[in-house]
Amino acid sequence: MSEVAVRPDVADHNETVKKGQKLRRRTKKKSKKQRLEEQKRHSETEQPQHKDTSLDDVEIEYVVQPVDLTTLKNMNTLVNVDEDTLQQFSDIFKHFQVGKPDEDDEDYPIRTADDQAEDKQNGGSEAEDEKEEEQPLSKKKLKKIQRLTVAELKQLVKKPEAVEWWDVTATDPKLLVSLKSYRNTVPVPAHWSQKRKYLQGKRGIEKPPWELPDFIKDTGIMEMRDAVKEKENAAGLKGKMKEKVAPKMGKLDIDYQKLHDAFFRFQTRVKYTIHGELYYEGKEFETKLKEQKPGQLSEELKEALNMPPLAPPPWLINMQRYGPPPSYPNLKIPGLNAPIPDGAQWGYHPGGWGRPPVDEYNRPLYGDVFGVTQPDAAPPEIVEPVDKKLWGELESDEEFEEEEEESEVEEEEEEEEMVEESAQSDLADGLVTPSGMASIASGLETPDHIELRKDRKKEEDEGPKQLYQVLPEVQKSITGFMGSQHGYDLSSIDKPAISTPSRLSSKRKLGDNVDIAIDPSELESGLDESTLRAKYDAQMKAKLPGASNEEDLSDMYAEHASRQAKKIKSNESRKESKKKEFKF
Repeated sequence: MSEVAVRPDVADHNETVKKGQKLRRRTKKKSKKQRLEEQKRHSETEQPQHKDTSLDDVEIEYVVQPVDLTTLKNMNTLVNVDEDTLQQFSDIFKHFQVGKPDEDDEDYPIRTADDQAEDKQNGGSEAEDEKEEEQPLSKKKLKKIQRLTVAELKQLVKKPEAVEWWDVTATDPKLLVSLKSYRNTVPVPAHWSQKRKYLQGKRGIEKPPWELPDFIKDTGIMEMRDAVKEKENAAGLKGKMKEKVAPKMGKLDIDYQKLHDAFFRFQTRVKYTIHGELYYEGKEFETKLKEQKPGQLSEELKEALNMPPLAPPPWLINMQRYGPPPSYPNLKIPGLNAPIPDGAQWGYHPGGWGRPPVDEYNRPLYGDVFGVTQPDAAPPEIVEPVDKKLWGELESDEEFEEEEEESEVEEEEEEEEMVEESAQSDLADGLVTPSGMASIASGLETPDHIELRKDRKKEEDEGPKQLYQVLPEVQKSITGFMGSQHGYDLSSIDKPAISTPSRLSSKRKLGDNVDIAIDPSELESGLDESTLRAKYDAQMKAKLPGASNEEDLSDMYAEHASRQAKKIKSNESRKESKKKEFKF
């Protein structure tokens, strides 16, 4: 015998089926047992009791006095009524009389007492049959019975406009509608209930190619591409193969200024979707009502309605007759509650604006249709200026450049002021050693007086101190061990006097001093006034520009200028080569 392998999932499925069949049989037995118990209880209650059966064969007939024309005439309240009306009353009353109709009467379906008794017996038997056939309700039927209607659900919630017809089938309809009523709630896409697949209706629609934005089209990139494609198509097979082997780069030579302006000056923002806005099938074909305003006709609508210039809309005549639309009470409509445009005329001729809606005293009914009253404008001191700029909006490139230029101009003005003030500030000359040898390199000099104490009081007549001062550069001959050919001209600087240690002269400014190098041997032999005067004059002549025996530096200046010009040309050529190498 061959063994058959059973999959575990199939075995589990069979077990669940068997359990379900057992449960079904058990419920059937239980319902049958309940039905038998109810029938037994019903039969016990309907058992005949000990009654007097002597009057069972007696038949009782109820005789009703006929309401005919004679009886109605004898009534006190109907004495003055004519016979035709009384005859109509008697015909009506015959329908409500119990008994067999006479031979002369019409055959109306009049119910007798016996017929009513039979109907009761038949109805009772039918009710008993229904009770016998009645079974316990299933969960599905019970849910359907307990389900709210759409009208009841709309009465229970705060926002009935959010209720849809399928919301009543939810497990908790009130909670569902309350969640839908919240602000900024993202709705479920509308295609959830559709039987077909998502976007199945767009199968036959051809997708249009993506188009460049207008600010990129204005650069002329599309025309350049078309020209390059035409040139490639016109080339022969040999040229195409050569292009494949060694392709040429940099075919599209576009102006960088145009490209910069396109992206940084003329770029427009793309339309983005708002929070909770989802795409659904056919959304692009819907009319965008957010962009439309009531009362303002677009050029496309005017063209579709065949409206010439200064012509009224076709619904204006009906509005003048029936009134403005109640949904827009504050809407200004020309010819109804606002004056008509300049050049238009009243009347019912072609292009006329009808008749203004006025009352019997020629007063406008709906508003200032003649433009007589002017709106009271608020005074400018009450109205606050509204800043219509968007928060977080990037500044344009032009404004940024203007601000930079303004800041540069301000910085230059400040530097000029600082240079002028620093030219007037006091700087000391360099100290000279008694041996006649300068202790520092040429071109650098130390100040005369250095104050290291922190608690020094500033003099009252001193101006604000400057941080630095720009000194003019001067070419010099290289002298000494660590000499330099660059020096600085200190002649334009006002040199302060060396303050004396005495307290009386501390607040007093002295004239410009001149430092003279004196040999110690001369001090021993003694110095007279004429020798000091001669040394002073020599030192002053040395400080004057052009007084010293300087070398002719014209060749050096020319060489330096030519070197700078060559350097500038090489930098410009390098930049141009980089621009050509860049491929857009």
